[in-house]
Amino acid sequence: MKLGKYELGRTLGEGNFGKVKFARRLDTGEAFAVKVLDRKRILDLKIDEQIKREIATLKLLKHPNVVRLHEVSASKTKIYMILEYVNGGELFDRIASKGRLPEHLGRKIFHQLIDGISYCHDKGVYHRDLKPENVLVDVNGRIKISDFGLSALTHHLGNDGLLHTTCGSPNYIAPEVLANRGYDGAMSDIWSCGVILYVILTAVLPFDDRNLAVLYQKIFKGDTKIPKWLSIGAQNMLRRILDPNPKTRINVAEIKEDGWFKQDYAPTVPYDDEEEAYMQDPCPSPIETNQEDDHKELHTVINAFQLIGMSSSLDLSGFFEKEDVSERKIRFTSNHSPKDLFEKIEEIVTKMGFQVQRGNGKLKVMQQTQGFTIPSSAAPLSVAAEVFELSPSLYVVELRKAYGDSYLYRELCSKIAGNLGVYKSEPRL
Repeated sequence: MKLGKYELGRTLGEGNFGKVKFARRLDTGEAFAVKVLDRKRILDLKIDEQIKREIATLKLLKHPNVVRLHEVSASKTKIYMILEYVNGGELFDRIASKGRLPEHLGRKIFHQLIDGISYCHDKGVYHRDLKPENVLVDVNGRIKISDFGLSALTHHLGNDGLLHTTCGSPNYIAPEVLANRGYDGAMSDIWSCGVILYVILTAVLPFDDRNLAVLYQKIFKGDTKIPKWLSIGAQNMLRRILDPNPKTRINVAEIKEDGWFKQDYAPTVPYDDEEEAYMQDPCPSPIETNQEDDHKELHTVINAFQLIGMSSSLDLSGFFEKEDVSERKIRFTSNHSPKDLFEKIEEIVTKMGFQVQRGNGKLKVMQQTQGFTIPSSAAPLSVAAEVFELSPSLYVVELRKAYGDSYLYRELCSKIAGNLGVYKSEPRL
């Protein structure tokens, strides 16, 4: 199938709102990922306004360490997003499979993470959900920050100059966000970067507990042990970032002046303004307009970063991996509350004979492990369930298979989604 100057090929993955297909540009042979979205479904679920807000957030960014979206075309029924093809997978998966990284390689990734997030901050964008699952790594070791679905802009600041929405992933959330008294978005992002650095260098979480209340107490106190086998420079960097007091926590400028950080540091240069013309003359929203039908050549173009913020609501986060992500995780939407969802999932999997652990905002159907290490004596199946809010009455349930029997995984997914979902993406095993 041809889509303008692109030729679409195999399906890379499927999500709640469409498919992602591998594509090549006909004139250059360059690889891309094309997300094909169902416009009617977006409108039916009434998430178009949320998508537009996310578009406004990400249209500001042009940086090599942020996943790029190059073009958007639309027909009467579909939206086609031409995305950068990132073939190395999530940082989380790399650490889970290979363990901690050598310090010099971990520092190189940290360099890029700080360059990318400091650029976002300079543009007035605060990510607010930084974690290894939202950091992609290509085959050349370059990282790409993704999933800006919880991000905020400076105009979201309150009269006190602070953000007030509590959001993020429990193990990576800054203590001042939990305190619910307002927080500096930049400093909370830095805290999350510090947790990611800890995970990169040790392959375990600095703050972890199955009891959510205990976990939050550890975060409030900055209660973690920094391994003595790390270099003195790495230990000091972690201590200065994982300072529970945001007023004394090291900031981006201080990180870049740190001696450990500066070793082999080559700053990433943002992209130039070659696409500025598109920003000055924006085209109509592809959600609202009626353009050519599906059988004609599609060529409507928006600035390269205008839709990358759709990652949260349109399930883009897993579609930048080399493998077919549908083999290890699915998502489906549901109108049930998170409390009801977790209780029902626990009931279903318990009846199937699995043990359940609840905490840290997730439900785990798995054998207890240390850090990211999967034991050789693993249970037949290990799955984690997590719930994300799209709107006050619509939630996304993600089921992620860590390892185990594919037949049981298919059966488990089918039972859960069949009982709870309003729309689902079946795993193809």
